[in-house]
Amino acid sequence: MLDRTQALDALTGPGSVYAIAPTHRHDGVPWREFPAAPATLRTVFEATAAFGASDALVHEDGRISYDEQLRLVGHFARHLSDGLGVRHGDRVAIAMRNHPEWSLAFWAAQVIGAVAVPLNAWWTADELRYALEDSGAAVLIADGERADRLAAHAAEYGGELVPGNVRAVLVAHREGPLPDEVFDLSAALVAWAGPCPLPPGGPEPDDDATILYTSGTTGRPKGAVGTHRNHTTNIHTMQLLQSVQLARAGVPPELLTGGLPHFLASMPDLPRQSALQTYPFFHIAGIVGLYIAAAQGAKLSLMRRWDTERALQIIETERVTNASMVPTLLRRLLESPLRAKYDLSSLLSLGAGGAPVPPDLVGEVGRMSGRAVSPLNGYGMTETTCVVVANSGEEYYANPDSVGRPVPVVDVAVVDPATGRQVAAGETGEIRFRGPHVVRGYWNRPEESEECFPDGWFRTGDLGHVDADGFVYVVDRLKDVIIRGGENVYSAEVEAVLFEHPAVADVAVVGVPHRELGEEVAAVVETHPGAVVTAAELRGHVARRLAAFKVPTTVRFSDRPLPRNAVGKVLKRELRDMLSL
Repeated sequence: MLDRTQALDALTGPGSVYAIAPTHRHDGVPWREFPAAPATLRTVFEATAAFGASDALVHEDGRISYDEQLRLVGHFARHLSDGLGVRHGDRVAIAMRNHPEWSLAFWAAQVIGAVAVPLNAWWTADELRYALEDSGAAVLIADGERADRLAAHAAEYGGELVPGNVRAVLVAHREGPLPDEVFDLSAALVAWAGPCPLPPGGPEPDDDATILYTSGTTGRPKGAVGTHRNHTTNIHTMQLLQSVQLARAGVPPELLTGGLPHFLASMPDLPRQSALQTYPFFHIAGIVGLYIAAAQGAKLSLMRRWDTERALQIIETERVTNASMVPTLLRRLLESPLRAKYDLSSLLSLGAGGAPVPPDLVGEVGRMSGRAVSPLNGYGMTETTCVVVANSGEEYYANPDSVGRPVPVVDVAVVDPATGRQVAAGETGEIRFRGPHVVRGYWNRPEESEECFPDGWFRTGDLGHVDADGFVYVVDRLKDVIIRGGENVYSAEVEAVLFEHPAVADVAVVGVPHRELGEEVAAVVETHPGAVVTAAELRGHVARRLAAFKVPTTVRFSDRPLPRNAVGKVLKRELRDMLSL
């Protein structure tokens, strides 16, 4: 059996679609790329015509084939470009649950060269409006819940449903009559019958494709700008890693050098790839799940919200082969007493990401399946277009506390965060990445872009080390982020809201361990002398301003000043220790 290095060498050699070539970024930064990767996301979508009547999306209301998806996206794209005047580079915001309309809206934006701006469906009206204004979105595509949330607060903004830069609002999945100024997307999708070719033109590889908002340590979220090259490199990388697994399992590498989709098409007796979509599409992991499934002609089953038994039902009925989710949900799936009722034999891979993966979960995947199911851990973030380090299969069983090894076209460095100098192998420092996965920067944030992407490297803010075999270990975080059930909560944002309450004199927000969620949000509050306030009142104050997952679960009042160091920084480790007592 080939080891990982032998499989990579066989698959990335001359003549393979996975061949790797040294090149330079536009500013001279050296990197490596896949010359044969798809040029743009439009290229990826156009290729789905080969999958014909096969299911593309499975959802609560039915199924959409690849043929139907191609037709609907053609009409949708024409409506955006011809009907609404959306042009190359215009921003199209999407705010909805994992409805099939999300996928259609995303592809419609990509094929005309517009920039998709996914908005977090958990956000409050204020947070949604901020991102719409910051991105300069020309169009908002929303579901009824998000539209109603904006409408409920319109009076606070002079009666405007959305900021003035948004010239059209399209709404799906809303009961009752819609306001005159809102376009009924659900009705349009029914009316858009007959073939409709994609509009001519489209994007170039280095054009912007997405703006995904990621919470900032100083308050408001900032938009990470991903290009078509970022996303198509990610697609090609994921297909290469799957091909490596197949080669290591005994498939001759020469059958895989034409590309994974070509191999799958040539092997009709193999089980059809079928994926369960658990990540929200507004997360980078959700978008990756969407377009990787499309690139391989897989069936993608959608969940609008998590329900463990429903997930088990979908795995059985749709013969799901691949599923990935945050560790919280994977634990619920593996530990569910209902699991034995369902046939999960179709599963080939169970992945986790979006938060640190407890090593015991890896062993649980093996115990559940007799190691027939390959565990998968992907480490990355919005700024690296998702996965840049991966651990899977037997290597993951053997190294469950590592996030894996870097993907082939990514450089990794571990540096002293104070000096930027690389540390020796095995020593702990800040993890940084460079390569065609790394986004070009933050939308309208030149100073933060310069700080976070020095010389083409992305500063992750994570502390870790790389061992002699190239395995990456993440041990802590420089950035003060709390990861609650896969959702990033930045303490500075929550602290800023708590400081607005008149009773609060000082406050610090930290993450404390939680078995299912990974971490939960906790606040330690010092009140002004004589002020009276309850924990419930402070939680309610935060809930009126921020999404529910950012609201502190625990509020602890301190009768003495918060612990600080010599320069006035709160000693949050002491607070975590106090809260764990």
